[in-house]
Amino acid sequence: MQLRVPWLVALFTAVAIHACPHEDHHHGHGPERRAYPQVTLAPPNRPLEWGDVNIIHTTDSHGWLLGHQKLSFPEPNYSGDLGDFASFVTHMKQLALEKDVDLLLVDSGDLHDGTGVSDGFPPGGLDGHESNKFLFKLPYDIMAIGNHELYIYNITYDMHKTFAPKLNGRYLSSNVNLTVTDEFGKNVSVPVGNRYVKFKTRKGRKVTSLGVLFDFTGNDAGTIVQKVEDMVKEQWFSEAIKEEPDFFLLAGHMPVKTSDHWPTVFNAIRAVHPTTPILILGGHTHIRDCVQYDGRSMALESGRYMETVGMFTLQSGANLDHKGSTKNLTFSRRYLDTNRVTYEFHSGRRNSTFDTLQGKSITKGLNDLAEQFNLSMFYGTAPHDYTLTRAPYPSNDSLLSLYAEAMTYSLTVNNSRADIPHIMIATAGSQRFDIFAGPFTKNDQLTASPFENFFSYIPNIPLSIARQVLPTMNGVATSKRRRELDEERYARGDVDVQYRAWLEEMDRRASLYGTERRDDENVTLGYVTSDSCPGVGDDIPHTPLPFFPTPDYTGSDAPTGLPDDTPIDLVFDNFTQDDLLTALNALQGERVYTAVDAQPYSDVLAKAILGIYAQKYWN
Repeated sequence: MQLRVPWLVALFTAVAIHACPHEDHHHGHGPERRAYPQVTLAPPNRPLEWGDVNIIHTTDSHGWLLGHQKLSFPEPNYSGDLGDFASFVTHMKQLALEKDVDLLLVDSGDLHDGTGVSDGFPPGGLDGHESNKFLFKLPYDIMAIGNHELYIYNITYDMHKTFAPKLNGRYLSSNVNLTVTDEFGKNVSVPVGNRYVKFKTRKGRKVTSLGVLFDFTGNDAGTIVQKVEDMVKEQWFSEAIKEEPDFFLLAGHMPVKTSDHWPTVFNAIRAVHPTTPILILGGHTHIRDCVQYDGRSMALESGRYMETVGMFTLQSGANLDHKGSTKNLTFSRRYLDTNRVTYEFHSGRRNSTFDTLQGKSITKGLNDLAEQFNLSMFYGTAPHDYTLTRAPYPSNDSLLSLYAEAMTYSLTVNNSRADIPHIMIATAGSQRFDIFAGPFTKNDQLTASPFENFFSYIPNIPLSIARQVLPTMNGVATSKRRRELDEERYARGDVDVQYRAWLEEMDRRASLYGTERRDDENVTLGYVTSDSCPGVGDDIPHTPLPFFPTPDYTGSDAPTGLPDDTPIDLVFDNFTQDDLLTALNALQGERVYTAVDAQPYSDVLAKAILGIYAQKYWN
């Protein structure tokens, strides 16, 4: 569902910040940054709380450096680009100087896989190599590795050789190594970045930082992820935490809920330092969340895709700066929508005074990169929005339904097996983001479907068996097996279950407490966060996104009008293969199918399917 904007204009004429009518706006097909939000957005309803220690937090940016530039809500809420964010950070640093407090900038990983500026590189390039250069320009105090830095060895190596050195010891990979060749030609295992770092803040506070990754199992050969429970037993870990700092700053790609392993790290530190403040900046599950493990700690997770910037504040006073205190500390957190209205409000700037030279340079550089990658290549015009969770599946508005339809065309173009009846199945996780009405470009294609999944097939499967495979894969028989599958996918880096459970709970609370969604409500669609930290975390009130459950796998309809024993091609992507083979073998006993039976079906990769389809049907 999409909210219209006229009521916004009427409501906020007196208080909202409007686009200047004399400013130039881009109206092309590409992902160019618009100079200002093209719809009226409400400003935050209260100022930020500042403390003695403050942290601006980003995580799971996944290449979303040019901002969200579609007009369907909630996209305008997140329309700020990295240049806007850089200007915001500069102004906030100045405010921190004026207030004489500490302000740190921290990122918790996953810089790759998500948009054209990271994934749209030409042949011979490398995901994120060019887009990551713009992050060097921001004054990050700490950055931590994410699992998307580890799926491909060459990306990990690039982070080790190119990215980490730019952070001067502040790019942390406490439990992540890669194998490299040393000066003597021998293979050695070394940390991707640094295991830990100790530094002093501007105000002279001593900080010990680590960068921890969850127990990830989907990493490429040549990389090693040590289990968190084993990491805290290492000698280097004991040495790192032995000396008591003024506070521990733990940044890492791991959700802050106690069901994951931040408590493992937290408890290991608490065993040595029972009262030292511990500040945790997590990530990975793409949600807004906050947890306090005790009265002298707080853990914050700040969303995904540059939709959210977190503000972490420690109202310290004497309880922080005098060691030995056992009194509870006062923390606060805020989840900021990433747009210029938000940034200008909290930095105390106007549209005419907000942009810094550095910010404008970053924006220009990103737009130049988009042009270099030809991200404005036009495939067609999407007739309406196609969403992952805001429309039921199957339906005309479901992106997974669209993708299933697109596969049947795009994979059979110039394919010698096109005339052989088939059923096509793909993992729903290959679709990462919604498609919105209007021009559909190379950038939109990569945003919706960035992965290079390839397709195979098994021939001569009886139609009566093949039509049961997709329902079997989506209908796991027992809740125990469902939990096992979810745990396996999570370990390989899939966070769809966790993110969608968050959206579903948001929608459930709205229904439970009678929140109505009407076009004339005084709020836009967006996140409505409920976490376990005191106070209200969201910076701007929203009405929750409608939520509909989605399957693990999507697929084409079975051929009709054919006898049940008709042999057909069963087509699937590589991320689907293991579960498909399990289902296929459970449905028949004639033979045991293995990976050896899978043959290449098409040269078309998952990330190209929607573009090929759009060229045919959306022009």
